[in-house]
Amino acid sequence: MTSAEPQPPHKLAALLGPAEPEIGCAECFAVVDRYVELELRGDGADREVAGMRAHLAGCPACADEYLSLRELVARER
Repeated sequence: MTSAEPQPPHKLAALLGPAEPEIGCAECFAVVDRYVELELRGDGADREVAGMRAHLAGCPACADEYLSLRELVARER
C-alpha cells in the first residue's frame, strides 16, 4: 500500500473553485473592458463587476485577455 502525496493548497483551491460569486467566460469577455477602465481609475471595479476577480483567478484564458488589455490601456494613458 502506498500513500498518496498531499496536494498543495492551490490544487485543492482550484478543485473546489472560488468561495465567492464568479461570472462566466462569456460575461467576462463582455465586460472586461469596463472592468479594466474602472480598475485603472480606482473606481470600484470589483464592486461594479462583481465576480470578475474570482473568475480571473481561476480562468487562465480570461486572465490573459484581462492582462493584455490592462497593459494596453495603461500604456495608452
